[in-house]
Order: sequence, then C-alpha cells, then structure tokens
Amino acid sequence: MRGTLIYGPRDVRSEERDDPEIITATDAIIRISATCVCGSDLWPYRGIEAVSEPTPMGHEYVGIVEEVGSEVRTVKPGQFVVGSFFASDNTCEICRAGYQSRCVHAEPMGRIGTQAEFARIPLADGTLVATPEVPDDDLVPSLLAASDVLGTGWFAAVAAEAGPGKTVAVVGDGAVGLLGVLAAKRLGAERIIAMSRHEPRQRLATEFGATDIVSERGDEGVARIKDLTNGLGAHSVIEAVGTQESMMQAIRATRAGGHVGYVGVAHDVQLPGDELFFSAAHLHGGPAPVRRFLPELIGLICNREIDPGKVFDLDLPLADAAEGYRAMDERRSIKALLRP
Repeated sequence: MRGTLIYGPRDVRSEERDDPEIITATDAIIRISATCVCGSDLWPYRGIEAVSEPTPMGHEYVGIVEEVGSEVRTVKPGQFVVGSFFASDNTCEICRAGYQSRCVHAEPMGRIGTQAEFARIPLADGTLVATPEVPDDDLVPSLLAASDVLGTGWFAAVAAEAGPGKTVAVVGDGAVGLLGVLAAKRLGAERIIAMSRHEPRQRLATEFGATDIVSERGDEGVARIKDLTNGLGAHSVIEAVGTQESMMQAIRATRAGGHVGYVGVAHDVQLPGDELFFSAAHLHGGPAPVRRFLPELIGLICNREIDPGKVFDLDLPLADAAEGYRAMDERRSIKALLRP
C-alpha cells in the first residue's frame, strides 16, 4: 500500500509500505477513505521534534472496515467508522471516567501512521464508532474532523467550561482553535473572542460563531481581552497552540476563578508558580479524550447540524502529502485533507 513517511525536517515522502495485518484478536483493518495532516505533524516536519529513522505519519482517519479480529464485536466489515488518535479499550477505570486518551492500554495511532491506504486499528471495539450508514461523500471531511480536531476543540471548550452566559476567548486560529469556536457556540457561550491575525481564518471563526476578533498577541492581546471584558478577562479560555507565549496569554486573559482548557501539544512550556497561584485560574487539558465525544459528534454531523469539515481548505491525493505539509507549514492552508 502507499503511505506517508517522514525522513527528517521538511522531508516527507509517499512510498510503498507493507499492508497491515491483524496482530491481535482485538484489531481491525480499515480501508482509509480520508486522512489529513495535523498541526502537530508540523513539529517533526520543522525539526522541533527529532526524527531518527523513516517514520510513518498520520493519526486522523475515517474509513471502511475490511477485516476484524476474532474478539471484535462492535464493528464489522463494510461499516464506515470514525476513530480517535489514541486507541483505547473504553472499559478501563480511566476510560469510564471519560479520559480514553489516557487509557491504561492506550496506543497512539501516530505510531501506526494513518496517512496511508489502509491501517490497523488496535482495540477496535473501544476505539472505532460506526456511522448509522455509509455517509454521503460531502460528510466525509466533517467526520474526519471528528477524529481529532473537532473532538480536541470540543474537549477544550468543555474543559474551559464554556456555556450559557460565558465569554470564551480562543488562543490559536488553527483547525483546533477554529473548532473550539464552533464547540463554544454549540455549548451556548454568549460571547466568543477569536484571537487571529489571518483574514481567512477570521472569516471562518466568524462563520463558526465568533462574535469578536482580536488580532493582537501576547501582552497586547491580553490587554485587548481585558478591554472587551470590563477589565476582568474571559470566563473561559481555550489554548490551542502549545507554546510558552500562548499558554501565558491564555492564563493572563482568564478572569479570577475562570477556566483554561489547554489542548495545544506543549513544547518547552514552563509555568511561573507565583503568577499561576495569584491568577486563581483553573487549568484543565491534555490529550483530548476524543472517543468520549464521538457518538455525539457523529450524530450532529450526520444530522447536518454542524459542518466542521470547513476547516479543510486543501484537498489532495495521498501521493501529494508533501505538498499538504508545505502548504500548512507556510500557512497557505489551515488543514490539508488527503484522499488515498
């Protein structure tokens, strides 16, 4: 099969890989209908995360079940399925508490690499959720978004306790931040402030429900949020970048007693204890337990109540994955969809 591998900084190749096979009785093999490039894939692409050998890429996926192991009960060949970027059993104590991404048997799908024609899905019963029927093609991008960026943005909004009467600020205008706007709107937030300097992303944020746009960053961005909230800061702040600047911007833009939902993959983030102590802000986040939200999100998408697939502004064949990486790295694209 064809699959995407990274060899080093800015060296992404589409090559032949071995077809996946059932390894354990709880595995499933799916034929990928669509996959994509994630913002987190750009960390190794830019050389911020080291790559020591050719490494399969991709952790977002939807597709048709081809084969299942002898112990798989909840999905069957021919079904269209959506899965999370972490495989989970969905039965352990941590999963039952709603944190499937930290399942005691969790397996990161990035190690398997779903930017490919086929993929082995471990713990298929706990990881995959079937749609009511094979969806129309126009729904596939939105269902793919549910596999990561929608579920992650949704978790960020929930962690930030976005809801009726709340003002929500969103730090980060990538796909996760934009879908955090959508989630906050769906959860009933009264005011949603999107922090963005890029006009196409500002337009999409507004379409998803943003009521205000703040283009400033850092301390200037915090000051602008305070200006918009009577000097208090937002009730809820979504942090969707993962840098020192973005995390501190999020904490400083939160009012005393407010909540930060942080889902940006942290790189060299260090929190000053004294400032955190006196902020009186709640921090909650980490790898999103996408599996917790998949049934609800799939229902909303299949009923055409939300359209998160709009974050995909570049549609490429899998063989052109390298262009998807380049486009996102150069900010010519919000998110690149790849079709095998």
